[in-house]
Parts: sequence; structure tokens; C-alpha cells
Amino acid sequence: MIKWAIIFAVIGVIAGILGFSGIAGGAFGIAKFLFWAAVIIAVVLFLLGVTVFKKVT
Repeated sequence: MIKWAIIFAVIGVIAGILGFSGIAGGAFGIAKFLFWAAVIIAVVLFLLGVTVFKKVT
């Protein structure tokens, strides 16, 4: 998911340089959403891993 966020950020930068502000804004919006979704999923999985680990041992 982070890979796709980076890809959309690069698309946004290139579109911004070329003057396509609408496409650049959309690409950055998607990149921001994907980045934060990946961070939230990683935190949830980390918390689940910590709690399950405590129950196993």
C-alpha cells in the first residue's frame, strides 16, 4: 500500500510540474489516503500482535 502511495505522489509531482493542477491534487489526495490507511493498518496489526503475544506466553 505504501508503494501505491509513493506512485501516486510521484504522479502528483509530475502532473504539478506540467501544470495539471486538478490531476496533481487528485493524485496527492489518493496518496495521502493510502499512506494513512497503511499506517492505521500497521498500528492495528502491531497492537493485535502485542496482545496475542502476551496471551500466548
